[in-house]
Amino acid sequence: MSVSWRGPTVLAATLVVLLGTAIPAHADAGPPPGSIASMGDSITRGFNACGWFVDCPSRSFSTGSTTAVNSHYLRIRAKNPAIDGHAFNDARSGAKVADMPGQAATVVSQRAAYVTILIGANDACTSSEAAMTSVAAFRGSLDSALGTLKAGLPDAKVLLVSIPDLKRLWQVGKDSSGARSAWGLFGICQSMLANPTSTTAADTARRDRVRQRVIDFNGQLAAACTAYGANCKYDGGAVFGYAFQLSQISTWDYFHPNTSGQAVLATVSYGAGFGW
Repeated sequence: MSVSWRGPTVLAATLVVLLGTAIPAHADAGPPPGSIASMGDSITRGFNACGWFVDCPSRSFSTGSTTAVNSHYLRIRAKNPAIDGHAFNDARSGAKVADMPGQAATVVSQRAAYVTILIGANDACTSSEAAMTSVAAFRGSLDSALGTLKAGLPDAKVLLVSIPDLKRLWQVGKDSSGARSAWGLFGICQSMLANPTSTTAADTARRDRVRQRVIDFNGQLAAACTAYGANCKYDGGAVFGYAFQLSQISTWDYFHPNTSGQAVLATVSYGAGFGW
């Protein structure tokens, strides 16, 4: 599985901060690319954004073709029509960071000029806290994937998108009977979402540790991008910092972004990117 979003007025102010003051412009972005590929998990696949437990790649924040989402692909196409028809969604629902080297090899074979990567939610959203991916293993798989991209596509631009704040999901959904039922029935992200109404010290500490693991993963994304060099851009934590609302989450599972959530994800991540 993966994560979620959507929203109105308070969010407008957040967006202004995220897209205005908090995100510096990228220096040498070059011209808008002529092709795009996306790597990641079910968020990038648009899972549950158009129906009951199905992938909806046309609604992906990265490579989707749905006008209401206004994906990275559509934003770039408005500036460079040559990208039309050259969008590849290589993400897979259920993927973890260990799957990124394989996805990177596929991207290289497609000769993509621009690559988005959003991965890590499934490495923290597990059946239990103990099942989470270690920070060292996360970095190892990430470095392997980025190494494949750099060797095979040395001129491609790569955007690493921060993992959303999973504790925010708990905060906005814990008072919803629908969300609690879905989380329990489908066993969703139990590392964070187990016992959602509990206020015990043990459950509070567990949620904080899972959130810290996401923060640590995001730190590795930032460090790996710096090591990659000028063609890599990390979003500066923009997606992690976005205060998404329950209305931006699919009511099929109360976990993945719905169409409006994908639209917000597109706006926040693109605004924190290369500035085309």
